[in-house]
Amino acid sequence: MDEMCDNITALARERGEAWLTGGGLRPTRQRLSLATLLVGDGRNRHVTAEGLYAAARDSGEQVSLATVYNTLRAFCEAGIMSEITVDAGRSYFDTRTDDHPHFFWEEENRLSDAPAEELELARVPAAPAGAEITRVDVIIRLRKS
Repeated sequence: MDEMCDNITALARERGEAWLTGGGLRPTRQRLSLATLLVGDGRNRHVTAEGLYAAARDSGEQVSLATVYNTLRAFCEAGIMSEITVDAGRSYFDTRTDDHPHFFWEEENRLSDAPAEELELARVPAAPAGAEITRVDVIIRLRKS
């Protein structure tokens, strides 16, 4: 059983390292630890900095909240994550970087992917002179009825 857990852990670390190097980032110990938490199981995640900080601490990683924020920003700058701003005081970081809409579950303060194939945008306003559109974020806010 321990050997199987070691293999799963090794695979998770390999995924984390590949994710970092794919973004051109050097896999430092802390980056690798956070990357493993984010993509080690092969699934996409929507995390807050505080949530990732708690998960890192729970896994035994000695990391500060400031380091988590700085690392998430570096991941975004490298293009391996994107930041989704839900409101002025709340951002989520998404490991899925293709264009896709999101559901924001208000009661749960949770972000999830919405089905992109069901979204239809007929037209986007032209950017003002001297500017270009870099991306369009669609956040659909939900409340249980």
